[in-house]
Amino acid sequence: MREITYREAVREAMCEEMRRDENVFLMGEDVGVYGGGFGVSAGMLEEFGPERVRETPISEAAFVGAGVGAAITGMRPIIDLMFSDFMAVCYDQIINQAAKMHFMFAGKVSVPLVIRGAAGGGTGAAAQHSQSLEQMYCHVPGLKVVVPSTPYDAKGLLKTAIRDDNPVIFLEQKKLYNQKGPVPEEEYLLPLGKADKKREGRDVTLITYGRMVPACLAAADKLAGEGIEAEVLDLRSLSPLDRPAIMASVQKTHRAVVVHEAVEFAGFGGEIVSVIMDSEAFYQLKAPVKRVGGLYCPVPFNANLERETFPTPERIEAAVREIL
Repeated sequence: MREITYREAVREAMCEEMRRDENVFLMGEDVGVYGGGFGVSAGMLEEFGPERVRETPISEAAFVGAGVGAAITGMRPIIDLMFSDFMAVCYDQIINQAAKMHFMFAGKVSVPLVIRGAAGGGTGAAAQHSQSLEQMYCHVPGLKVVVPSTPYDAKGLLKTAIRDDNPVIFLEQKKLYNQKGPVPEEEYLLPLGKADKKREGRDVTLITYGRMVPACLAAADKLAGEGIEAEVLDLRSLSPLDRPAIMASVQKTHRAVVVHEAVEFAGFGGEIVSVIMDSEAFYQLKAPVKRVGGLYCPVPFNANLERETFPTPERIEAAVREIL
């Protein structure tokens, strides 16, 4: 099977859906001539033209609001928010408008909208451009939240998100853009709300998503050398959340470590822990559930300090050894 980058997989998903459905269009800052802040939409302007690859002013409140309006009138916009941190500028449009309209109009209005944003750190983009804010979206009823970790997942999940009649927050962790992986040339879709087991194990479950999937796999490889077999469960979709997959894996391994790049305090990992504690899996635990998350501080610009902010394979390994 051919291998392409995460960036190319996202582009392919958008292009295929735009060819399939004339109501799908892309809009955002620098998505046309420049090809997007991270080069994801390079070449799309030449194929689809300025009506369907729409350059916007530097006003997230304006173009996200326009996207909501376009969605409720029959279009299927893909909004490129560039950095997911910019959600703070258009929070009202996402939280109070897009997420609520289907409910407030008794199901007579749908909002088939995808908001893509580059999330996470590791690129020296500093405090205002390196955050992982997925837990803020997950807290809002009416939004779906997806965080793919591989090119294969990114393409299949984005195509599904574009066809979904609900607003979907699609977070692309920017350190993954250059990662290569196998992606079929034929069309495929992946369901939202279905986790993927990236590695089988028997001793502990590492529950994670996004950029921390490669970190957990690296930790699992190291632990395997010590005779510890860690299972790596990639959630892929946070809302809807695959609770049965979490419970089944923990019931098999009897131990769990939850890992995410976002700040550990009040992060999404707490929700995962509660799923375990409120289920039959709790009675199968042989040790407390551990969390490994980002430090409770703004993301530093300095490369050495930034590196210390996020979970590393070594920190993950240490958490596993602690509960073993």
